[in-house]
Amino acid sequence: MSTIPIQSAIPNPQPGPEAASPVAYPITPELVHPLFPLTPIAPIRANLPAILGALGAANLDDPSMVLMALATIRAETESFEPIAEMPSRFNTSPGGHPFNLYDHRHDLGNQGPPDGASFRGRGFIQLTGRANYTRYAHRSGFDLVNCPELACRLEVAAQLLALFLLDKEAPIRHALANNDLTAARRLVNGGSNGLDRFSACYSTGCAVLAGPGSTVLTNL
Repeated sequence: MSTIPIQSAIPNPQPGPEAASPVAYPITPELVHPLFPLTPIAPIRANLPAILGALGAANLDDPSMVLMALATIRAETESFEPIAEMPSRFNTSPGGHPFNLYDHRHDLGNQGPPDGASFRGRGFIQLTGRANYTRYAHRSGFDLVNCPELACRLEVAAQLLALFLLDKEAPIRHALANNDLTAARRLVNGGSNGLDRFSACYSTGCAVLAGPGSTVLTNL
């Protein structure tokens, strides 16, 4: 197991003009649980503090971005735990070794075996591909290239989620302000996979987590 220390590498930028008002009350597991109707509350209790801490460190703790993070988790890892991608028809050909369809994906920065398996989707955001692991190794300070399994460690996975959303903050806020959940989802996933779960989580959260002053949420 890696001995790389857990430490925050998320910058602390000032919120932009489109940022919604901060959450003025605690977001508890009991509030979040209705957004994940198929998930036991235990992993929410275990993992929510790290997620909220990482979002807060990135100044992404207003209602709209908290809901964006939660909806992304619902779409990517509904168990509310950082997980590693499993072999499937989308990443492994019949009779092929696991994740062989990723091995030569140049759009992911992969350079051939064993890159497909080494840099498969991990964490809350399902970080995928050598290029992304390299980028977020530099952004986070964790050696994700040589120790890609770190992306499934809770504190690291929470930071990667926050960093990924921070990198796309402006277009995400624009999409949410225009009620365009399809565009918001595409900014993370690159397509519409999990859009139904993403939209259900965000829409339910608007009723559950909307706080005073959050025009982004109350306009939905």
